[in-house]
Amino acid sequence: MRRLFGTLLLGLCAGVATAAPEGPGGWEMTTYQVGFLKKGPAWTPGETPELQELQKAHLAHIQKMGKSGKLLVAGPFTDGGDLRGMFIFRVETLEEAKALAEQDPAVKAGRLVIEWHPWFAAKNIAVTPKAPASK
Repeated sequence: MRRLFGTLLLGLCAGVATAAPEGPGGWEMTTYQVGFLKKGPAWTPGETPELQELQKAHLAHIQKMGKSGKLLVAGPFTDGGDLRGMFIFRVETLEEAKALAEQDPAVKAGRLVIEWHPWFAAKNIAVTPKAPASK
């Protein structure tokens, strides 16, 4: 638990630690690009057929970025606030993450905007897809 806490704490100190190749306990570290999706200037409440189509296109774009291997994590925040979701990218530069995320149809439409932050954390973090149910 201490090792995990130390790694998380080190991740919060990204601005001062990005040059260090190794974290507490010998963890190999790297910088990820995190995008926080927020309500944009074109945000509207409720659901319309047009917004449903935009949401489908948004989700399809997330799937495409995930299949590229560059988007590691994506998901919504469920508290109904201005902060709508998050992307975590494993890419070489912030510009590369922006180029991918700014092609999102919801971002292009102004429904969402992205706030970027570098995050220093354990190298090669991964999300494992759910295993198929055995019969």
